[in-house]
Amino acid sequence: MVIVAGQIVVEASDREAYLAGCVRVVELARAAEGCLDFSIAADLVEPGRINVFERWESQQAVEAFRGSGPDGDQSAAMLSASVAEYDVAGIRSLT
Repeated sequence: MVIVAGQIVVEASDREAYLAGCVRVVELARAAEGCLDFSIAADLVEPGRINVFERWESQQAVEAFRGSGPDGDQSAAMLSASVAEYDVAGIRSLT
């Protein structure tokens, strides 16, 4: 399993528009083969922060979906980004 997690920072005044532009990406990701979960969401505390969380069956599934990454408008809106992929060796359910 692969987890992709981190944050993107945009101007606080641009965050809602940025997220609105991500709706289709989330829909496509969730429908993609190998996607277990996919979320891009506003942070509850920091007004310009957007949290990213993805869970995939495999690296191949990530790569098949990922393509070229954010479009030009999304990339231009980012002030900073810190998103990484994590290979998961084991899982412990907390519920």
